[in-house]
Amino acid sequence: MTTSPDLPFALTAAEPTDGVVLARAPWDTDPADLDPAHLDRDDTVRITGVTTFLTAPQGCPYVIVRVETNVPGLYGLGCSSDPQRTLAIASVVNDYLAPMVIGRPAADIEDIHRLLLNSGYWRGGSIANNALAGIDVALWDIAGKRAGLPLHELFGGRARGGAAAYTHVDGFTAGEIAEKVLAATEKGYRHVRVQVAVPGTDTYGTAAADAAEERRRHLREDRWDSLSYLHHVPPVLAEIRSLVGDGVELLHDSHERLTPAQARRFMAEIEPARLFFVEDLLAPEDADHFAEMRLAGSTPLAVGELYTEASQYTRLFTTRSIDFARLRIPTLGGLTTTRKILAAAELFGVRSAPHGPGDVSPLGQAANVAMNVSSHAFGVQEAAGFREATLEVFPGAPVARGGVLYPSTKPGLGVDFDEAAARKYPVTAPGQHDRWALLRATDGAAQRP
Repeated sequence: MTTSPDLPFALTAAEPTDGVVLARAPWDTDPADLDPAHLDRDDTVRITGVTTFLTAPQGCPYVIVRVETNVPGLYGLGCSSDPQRTLAIASVVNDYLAPMVIGRPAADIEDIHRLLLNSGYWRGGSIANNALAGIDVALWDIAGKRAGLPLHELFGGRARGGAAAYTHVDGFTAGEIAEKVLAATEKGYRHVRVQVAVPGTDTYGTAAADAAEERRRHLREDRWDSLSYLHHVPPVLAEIRSLVGDGVELLHDSHERLTPAQARRFMAEIEPARLFFVEDLLAPEDADHFAEMRLAGSTPLAVGELYTEASQYTRLFTTRSIDFARLRIPTLGGLTTTRKILAAAELFGVRSAPHGPGDVSPLGQAANVAMNVSSHAFGVQEAAGFREATLEVFPGAPVARGGVLYPSTKPGLGVDFDEAAARKYPVTAPGQHDRWALLRATDGAAQRP
């Protein structure tokens, strides 16, 4: 870890410092104020500090949490990243959660997780869960470092050598996209997500020329046209399949933009593409309609990156309504919750496809990989292509090799955080990164992004 003794710390996470916002809980906790149940222990490893960092080497803001202990050099790192509510999450960590964990045994992960979860009374939700996840994953990182073991060995060891990953390609025509798919297979990928640009409409997951992409992501001048999407995308997906053959698994993301009636039509019309899965066919609000999708087509269904509660998954597990659970560790409150959902998925024959785009930091991705290789329920892992700047800030970041993400052999997560490098990549002001989500439909109504 790179230290910067001259790096100032603020009491809140709202003050930028050379590209990274930092905060250290200002409380000097008296052990007498702690729950007596935690004082009759001989634990030598206790939490002495919690620090948050904001940095954006990938272009999107990351919230990184470091949990320090009374053992020199022993600390844990976690990811609390939600690029739309960055400062709110940092405030929850700094102002509310940190003072409750100072002085507590670092080994009591389950107890600390439940304590912090309950502490808000109106528990759950994206902001609270992301804040909790940063501390939770950092404590698992500490546990691995104390044991001298990589995290997956704490979870029971390997169930597989590595985690199969999928990469993203997009384009305007089937021929253009098929060429990119075949190029990805030459790099070893056996799973490729394909997104199709629809002329004249804002289509999720596609990038055109630089000027058009800037407009799409920040000004959102283009509108969402569901009719054009339904007319254009299914035949292009079918043509891509005919061009690439059956030697590669194709995935597609509808990004929760369809109504249940539109989704049923889409399911029927994408059958010839023989997709590995279609993702987010329905929004969380429409999840009760997933059972109907089974009757509309045979394409496997993946959902969950927007979910914040275990019950949102288990309801779909017990009704056998989905095939893949899109787990996002930060939004679910950390590894403690996510691993329990994954265990339930295995019992119901559902596989995992954890969320791993660029707005999940390398720390979050390392947690994904440790979870994936130690579970029989694993299906496929979304793999972001981390920029050189991101690899600089996070030494040891997971990088796919031959289409596979391999777990670190180092203790804990196996990823570190370079504070000095992080300061070179400031986060944008609130509202700047958020503008990518301000999508409207053709009639001007607000549209799910």
